[in-house]
Amino acid sequence: MTNTDTDNPRELLLVRRFDAPCDLVFRAWTDPKALAQWCGPHRFKAVGDRLEAWPGGRHRACLIAPDGEEHWVGGKYLEVEPPHRLVFTHAWETATGETSPETVVTITFRESDGGTEMTFRQSGFASASSLEGHESGWSQSFERLSTFLETSEGTNHA
Repeated sequence: MTNTDTDNPRELLLVRRFDAPCDLVFRAWTDPKALAQWCGPHRFKAVGDRLEAWPGGRHRACLIAPDGEEHWVGGKYLEVEPPHRLVFTHAWETATGETSPETVVTITFRESDGGTEMTFRQSGFASASSLEGHESGWSQSFERLSTFLETSEGTNHA
């Protein structure tokens, strides 16, 4: 499901189902070692700098493109309700040290047929092109998350 399922043209909505329990999917978002294994588009490498998964805690990471270009992103956790809900801000850092317009990510995890239905919403995009770029990047990340959860690597973090 994509942003066409919402009435807000500046909100991205993605719904995915994983064959893993809620606590494992939630942990994949909040364990730095797990997150580094799947976060980012295909062929990108994620390197965590900070992951403080509690209300008011900060997160910061670098997504490294195949050509070596670094893309730094960070924000603050607003809500952390294991294993059912995460809300955090998300902003890219520019080369000049400034940040892109901040968006808010809300993720809910619900048990579904022995697995987890994850509903991902990101709101507050400054432009349609920014939303489209994030839709592509998150969709690829979620494909990687699915693979991660299916492997013994994913279950090692349970």
